Amino acid sequence: MKVVLDKEVCTICFSCVAICPEVFEGKDDGTVDVKDEYKGVDITDPELQGKVREAANACPSGAISIEE
Repeated sequence: MKVVLDKEVCTICFSCVAICPEVFEGKDDGTVDVKDEYKGVDITDPELQGKVREAANACPSGAISIEE
């Protein structure tokens, strides 16, 4: 699975960072993004996949999408 965060839609609530800090991070400019090491990368760890799905489901703006 690959994860994509649409910064145009993101409300910067940081719920994804709270749920899955391994993949999502708060940036110095106050925005949220996918960590560089996970951008465009196939995440294969089942535990990490579960946390990414949880973060996507918790996102109030639907800014997180998962590509299978």
